[in-house]
Amino acid sequence: MADDKSGRDKQAQDAERRQQEREMDAELERGDEIEPPVDAGALADVEAELEELAFPATGTEVVAAMGDYEFESAERSYTIGELVPETDEETFDSPDAIRVQILRPTVATAMKQIVEASKTLSNTEFSWTQRKAYEMTFQELEAIDADDDDEGIQAIADWIIERIHDKETLPSSRAVRREAAKFCRANGYQVRNDEWLGI
Repeated sequence: MADDKSGRDKQAQDAERRQQEREMDAELERGDEIEPPVDAGALADVEAELEELAFPATGTEVVAAMGDYEFESAERSYTIGELVPETDEETFDSPDAIRVQILRPTVATAMKQIVEASKTLSNTEFSWTQRKAYEMTFQELEAIDADDDDEGIQAIADWIIERIHDKETLPSSRAVRREAAKFCRANGYQVRNDEWLGI
């Protein structure tokens, strides 16, 4: 490969794709550590439906094909349309990418709201690394706030969306972590300095 800008860009894209695949595999291995479990039968039915889609598929294509498809978690029922952003900028490379959304429905719901709100921004890319940092923050809130109906996740998602609308920019992952830590401390949850939210 030539050592020019396009060659370096391709190498960077390939490295990011490999990292995404490694993280997706790790996420699938962990399964549903934090969130309430999704019924195994429902998951099998969804996976059978996903096999019918041609991948890679955009969020718009996934929602159009199976947005009304409903499945049960231990707490409530969800549709695929509630978890997958309806946008052409969001691409899913395989059924496993959708499965990750299903295994963490509260995080996926918050991320869908943010991705769709970010479509209003011009000249702003919601990078994969920033998205992963947001997701990690939501996962930490899920672990801390597991008994409180995901109040923390929705509060931080609302804060991010407010920043998108008011300041017309995506807040940095550090700012999101800081806001999540403030929320935790204000609600009586201890956040240590050596934790993800300990900023």
